[in-house]
Amino acid sequence: MKDLSNYRKSYDKSELLENSIPEDPINLFNRWFHETEDFGGVEEVNAMTIATIGMDGFPKSRVVLLKKFNEEGFIFYTNYNSEKGKAIQNNPNICLSFFWTSLERQVIIKGVAEKTPEAISDNYFSSRPDGSKLGAIVSHQSEIIPNREYLETNLQLLEEQYQGKEIDRPKNWGGYLVRPQEVEFWQGRANRLHDRIRYKLQSDFSWKTDRLSP
Repeated sequence: MKDLSNYRKSYDKSELLENSIPEDPINLFNRWFHETEDFGGVEEVNAMTIATIGMDGFPKSRVVLLKKFNEEGFIFYTNYNSEKGKAIQNNPNICLSFFWTSLERQVIIKGVAEKTPEAISDNYFSSRPDGSKLGAIVSHQSEIIPNREYLETNLQLLEEQYQGKEIDRPKNWGGYLVRPQEVEFWQGRANRLHDRIRYKLQSDFSWKTDRLSP
C-alpha cells in the first residue's frame, strides 16, 4: 500500500472575504470562472463533476462539460436514457462541483435538474460537428456492448446513411438545467484554514450567505 501522508502543499494564492462578494452566487461564479480562464493552467475550465443518486441507491459521480450558465442555473447535455439520465428522472436533486487547481478554488452546487426546452437542445445540437452528432446517435449510453468494433461499425453505417443530409437531434438526447439551491465557494488558504462561503436560496428567492468552518 502506498503511503500518501506526506503529500502536502501550501495554499496561498487568494482569499475569499465577505466584504468582496456579490449578493448573487451566479455573479461570483462568473467572476471565478473567467479569472480561472484568464489565469490559465486548467485545460477545460468548464469541466465539472456531477453526482447523482443511482437507481441502485448508490451515489455516482462523473465529469461532464458545462455548456452554459446564467441567472437561472447551469446547463449540460447528455443522453436522457443513460444511467445519469435515468438517475435524474428518478431523483432530480443533484450536485455539481468544479475544482480549479490553478487558483486553489472549488465550487460545489446543490440543485434540482430539469430538462431544457426542446428548442434549446435543438439549437445546441445543430451547433455540434457532424461527428459529435452521429456519436450521440450511435451511442446507447451506459448500455453493455460487445466490443469497440460494434461502435465503429455502426458509426460507419450512420456516416453512409447521413452523407449529405441534415442530422436531426435524437429525442433521447438533450439538455438539463440545474437550478441551484446552495452554492459553496471554497478558497484554499494557509495552514488549512480555508475560506468557505455558502449561499443558500431562501423562500423569497433571495440568497443568504454564511461562512463555514474549514
